[in-house]
Amino acid sequence: MSAETVDKRELSPEARKEFEWLCGRYPRRRAVLLPLLRIIEREFGCIDEAGMALAAELIGISAAEVKSVVSFYTHYKRDTDGKYVIWVCNTLPCALRGARELTDALERKLGVRCGQRTADGRFSLKKAECLASCDTAPCMQIDDDHYDHVTEQQLDEILARYE
Repeated sequence: MSAETVDKRELSPEARKEFEWLCGRYPRRRAVLLPLLRIIEREFGCIDEAGMALAAELIGISAAEVKSVVSFYTHYKRDTDGKYVIWVCNTLPCALRGARELTDALERKLGVRCGQRTADGRFSLKKAECLASCDTAPCMQIDDDHYDHVTEQQLDEILARYE
């Protein structure tokens, strides 16, 4: 991310005040990265390259470090995401109980491959490393909604909730 390719962003005065308040609560600025990303997401609607550059600047870390954090956590909205993001858990318990078949079924129903967004921008389909629900595998999440013991037969009903 070079300065020439990323739009410059600034926090609103209210968001800047919230960020500074958070900085006062932690011994090191770096510890504020996750809540700062949430502030940036709220301010700009998603975490994009400009938002990551802003976080790096405010905290005093590299843009690459911010990007590694954003790419690890599934709960931040990215600028490339559809209106709804479907995460299919791919840890071993989910894999053993049908996560691949679930992903294949979603790819067929949505007409996209994992990692892509539907043509209408409605859904993005992604693999999650862990959704922390091993005993209810296979599981998936659509934004903040979690689904356990998901079967291919349930997918039409689940997807219809996100019109």
